[in-house]
Amino acid sequence: MALIPTHNRVLVESQAVETKTKGGVIIPETVSKDRPQAGTILAVGPGKLDRNGKRIPMEVQVGCTVYFSEYSGTEVEVEGKKRLLFKEEDLLAYQ
Repeated sequence: MALIPTHNRVLVESQAVETKTKGGVIIPETVSKDRPQAGTILAVGPGKLDRNGKRIPMEVQVGCTVYFSEYSGTEVEVEGKKRLLFKEEDLLAYQ
């Protein structure tokens, strides 16, 4: 990986948004706009420093699936592909 996030940032590859439910109902774009998005973590920074200079370890790891708001993160291009950079606290959930 050519891009290494700093501090408490993570590099995420966004996953395609489902536009159809399991039952086959098509979800209109207007409904899905405010839904959380998902992605896979490709790289993780070393963690944030506290006031005493100690490193606070990251909760998430490479390979975790994360959920985030649609308009959050910063889009960057890595190896010709669009990726997203997030601060760990901007992530909504992970598994």
